[in-house]
Amino acid sequence: MKIQGNIVDIPNSRIFKGEVHIEDGKITSVVEKDNSNNHFILPGFVDAHIHIESSMLVPSEFAKLAVQHGSVATVSDPHEIANVLGVAGVEFMIENGKQVPFKFHFGAPSCVPATSFESAGAVIDSEGIKLLMENPDIKYLAEMMNYPGVLFDDEEVLKKIAHAKANNKPVDGHAPGVRGEDISKYIAAGISTDHECFTYEEALEKLQKGMKILIREGSAAKNFEALIDLLPEHFENMMFCSDDKHPDDLIIDHINKLCARAVAKDIDVFKVLQAACINPVKHYNLDVGLLQIGDAADCIVVEDLKDFKTLQTYVDGELVYDFGKVHIKDVIFENLNNFHTEKKEVTDFRIDSSAEKIRVIEALEGQLVTNELVEEATIENGNLVSNIENDVLKMTVVNRYNNDKPAVAFIKNFGLKEGAIASSVGHDSHNIIAVGVSDEAICKAVNLIIENKGGICAVSNSEEKIVPLPVAGIMSDQDGETIGKAYATLDTMAKQLGSALHAPYMTLSFMALLVIPSLKLSDKGLFDGNTFQFTSLEKI
Repeated sequence: MKIQGNIVDIPNSRIFKGEVHIEDGKITSVVEKDNSNNHFILPGFVDAHIHIESSMLVPSEFAKLAVQHGSVATVSDPHEIANVLGVAGVEFMIENGKQVPFKFHFGAPSCVPATSFESAGAVIDSEGIKLLMENPDIKYLAEMMNYPGVLFDDEEVLKKIAHAKANNKPVDGHAPGVRGEDISKYIAAGISTDHECFTYEEALEKLQKGMKILIREGSAAKNFEALIDLLPEHFENMMFCSDDKHPDDLIIDHINKLCARAVAKDIDVFKVLQAACINPVKHYNLDVGLLQIGDAADCIVVEDLKDFKTLQTYVDGELVYDFGKVHIKDVIFENLNNFHTEKKEVTDFRIDSSAEKIRVIEALEGQLVTNELVEEATIENGNLVSNIENDVLKMTVVNRYNNDKPAVAFIKNFGLKEGAIASSVGHDSHNIIAVGVSDEAICKAVNLIIENKGGICAVSNSEEKIVPLPVAGIMSDQDGETIGKAYATLDTMAKQLGSALHAPYMTLSFMALLVIPSLKLSDKGLFDGNTFQFTSLEKI
């Protein structure tokens, strides 16, 4: 088999007319030869850090969407499902991914649970990491979110890192805003990447200290504009990633979009493609071909080097996407889950208080970090309630693994004027998280999630909509097109209820992520991510 066109030779920064010859899934030769094809042949794109679960799709269905955008591989942290189901969840992801022609590279989740300040469905300790690291299907130690554990020499944390080093596998980082001596110690522990930088200066310091920096552009966290100007000088040490990408967004684009945006800023196309195609393969030692003789034929054909519209995608020489048609089969799998809480009463969300001021989480568009605000309390019949006019809304996190009392706090910038939205996708422990204009609406939304043992939903005064997520309460058992459209419908409903956020459900899902400052809510209470301890709702 041969592919003809303009061959993009990234290492040598040249483009030439030629043919790529493929036999038994390998590239046997790359020949300079004139031909009439004007499209471009290049290595496939690699998402250098993504949680497949956040697409709400199992790996085999994720692949069907990703190949349409020229992606052939991912570096995937399965800690979402691991927090629900432990090692069994990681094994599910690996086995499901193996059933299709796409190159998933899974890591061992380093933080299950992410912290001791929340309730998760499982624990993976250092002994569990040791066993995972010995598995050839595990390629790296996934993001070390417990950066305080690294900085304070936590024995369990250091053991996990040591097991990765003993198996010659890289360690991914997660250190938002960590600078100075702290980041130097974090890097010295053996941590080699970070995808959490949200300022140019932070990323530059980490690059100068030897870290690889991932430019993240997902459905909620968007750091491309802040970091892209670093690429021209530091292209050998940067990569592109999504981190978390919802299904409606994945239908539209993937890493190809970041390449197009970078080229539109007049950044050299070879430097852009180095970050998108080459660097992840080299850093993580992936089994992905780079358009060289003897490599696996993991390559794509794109219309041009401006928009990077994908025409064909090959994985191990197999044509998996061809001018609008996906050639990846359906995979049959069993729905695993861990969901045990019972339906709630409206009174469960009541907060008896006489406080004048309360601490409020400020959600920020396009960021996982939040601010802590102090706002006037709104009290009705002794109960702290939402202030719709001032956009200070009640939110809750409900333990889905045990029948415990919900934790309740307040949040700003969701903008709802009616009803509530809720989700069992609540990073990282995936308890139920909801925000609404009243206790009644919140209770209705939470119970809709419980009835379905997982999903995302919206409720108004007259309507209820839910997208069930029966796989671990975080993924669908449907195909990508179906779930993408269903999610888009829910997203529209959330915005009709008043939310002005670009991705309200994605933003909501991170409001329980305690390892990202500043103020978050776990199922155990309001948490200060700066001091790494619980704090009071009432501001004295």
